[in-house]
Amino acid sequence: MPPRAPSPAWLLTEPPRAGLDLAALLATWPLLVTARRGDGHPVLVLPGLLTGNPATTLLRGVLGLLGHNVSGWSGGTNRGPTERNVRQLRAHLEQLHRSSGRRVSLVGWSLGGLYAQELARAAPGSVRGIVTLGSPVVRWAPWLRTVSRIVDRSPGLPRGVDSLPRPWAERGSLRVPATSVYTRTDGVVHWSSCKYELRPRRENVEVRGSHLGLAHNPAVLWLLADRLGMADGAWTPFRPPLALRPWFPRGR
Repeated sequence: MPPRAPSPAWLLTEPPRAGLDLAALLATWPLLVTARRGDGHPVLVLPGLLTGNPATTLLRGVLGLLGHNVSGWSGGTNRGPTERNVRQLRAHLEQLHRSSGRRVSLVGWSLGGLYAQELARAAPGSVRGIVTLGSPVVRWAPWLRTVSRIVDRSPGLPRGVDSLPRPWAERGSLRVPATSVYTRTDGVVHWSSCKYELRPRRENVEVRGSHLGLAHNPAVLWLLADRLGMADGAWTPFRPPLALRPWFPRGR
């Protein structure tokens, strides 16, 4: 069955529910500061459509406090898969890889998760692993075709953008560890679009919360610290701590 559209009711309540996610972060902060520390390898965080680095400031700040070497992207507002964005993302990834001498972890929120996934397809030797947040990772999802048409028809884009390769249309398999985080109450992307077919070093983790709150959801931040803090090549499935287990439903 193809992935469905998100519920209008969940969409309308996204902003207040995102506020509840932020309140939960403040309440669980004493636990969050005990999360796994970073090992110094570079982490690149990619924002969603029509957002930019300001939208991921809190996420990057928390991970930075936990010792993770986090960078934002360099594309300003994410206006979709323009030639400029595709080129800059690939150059940024390679620069981080070369300057550190270590593979890069990619974290992508919503459309940013599609960038992360397809950057990993294009340059698996430069990518250590990816975590997507509310991203429609099912490649045949109708949602992707809809976004593609929106991008093509948007004002201000250069002529011929419709012929450019989409960053979610790279050839090749996904050969790095991948975690897809989703919530069944997502009002922007239907959760069924966010689930990988389970394979080795690939997992789906359900959290409670909203789409707009995924970048400051305490369960998501704990998971990110855990996934990013694993040693290179030592991937194991995610297991939430007992205190945060209510935030992680058992669905997979």
